[in-house]
Amino acid sequence: MDYAEILAGYAAALQEMPLAADTRRTYASRVRMYLAWLTERPATGGDPLIDVRARDWAVRDYRLYLLREADPKRSVRYVNNALAALDDFHLRRGLGKAAIAREDIPKTAPKAMDANAQIRWLRAVEDWPRPRDRALALLPFYAGLRIGDAVALDVPDVRISARKGMLHVYGKGGKVREVPIHPQLRHPLLAWLDERRTWTNAATQRALFLNRRGGRLSTRAGSAIFTAIAQAAGLEDATTAHIGRHTFVTQLIRGGEDLVTVAELAGHSRLDTLRIYSQPTDDDKQAALRHLTVDR
Repeated sequence: MDYAEILAGYAAALQEMPLAADTRRTYASRVRMYLAWLTERPATGGDPLIDVRARDWAVRDYRLYLLREADPKRSVRYVNNALAALDDFHLRRGLGKAAIAREDIPKTAPKAMDANAQIRWLRAVEDWPRPRDRALALLPFYAGLRIGDAVALDVPDVRISARKGMLHVYGKGGKVREVPIHPQLRHPLLAWLDERRTWTNAATQRALFLNRRGGRLSTRAGSAIFTAIAQAAGLEDATTAHIGRHTFVTQLIRGGEDLVTVAELAGHSRLDTLRIYSQPTDDDKQAALRHLTVDR
């Protein structure tokens, strides 16, 4: 069977669906990896893209492969995300979802920057020489934006008056939300808007964040900017834009803010998604051990 043709057809179908660009890319990537794995898997029990029973066996085997054999081994969260993509893929082929249980996600809060890392991060942003990068990097931290949401912003989506400001954000599934502009975000945005006027295509391009050719900055490039600043901060762990967003949500929830308010700001449609942020972090668990007696 021509898996390349099947993948191309699936990717084309995704473009017709009201999904966020990041979701389309993720689903296509997860299905691409699955189809590549199928080419290496011994053909047993029928064709998994045609036969329902063979589909279930293949997906179950793939789940175990990701968890136990892949290099690197994948996290439970990653595997469940891959299974969601395969559900969508099989539904579009008319096979229905595979009969497979999801792995239980560990009851640990998503990784966020601790207080020391946050200060080091903010100082690295302040020292960074490019206004565009400074404004972009602060959006996950002070506005809770996904990096895809940030690069999707247009200039009119940034509304700054003399005293207040608001971001008009288009999130996953085309959902729109308004996020107040934090005072620490105001100056970096204004500084970038001022410099942006000198960039190629600034007068004709609506995108807030431009690349050097005058087009819209890509999600990948935006992520790389955030990661580069984190590396400049000398943070011990790999710090991504999504960790910056997790830090935003974690601070609000642990600060006692109402879940409904946080969900609105972060663009979460389900409150259950946020409750995990109130779980202990790995650092919390490590800190708990300080109470144990040590014979010195």
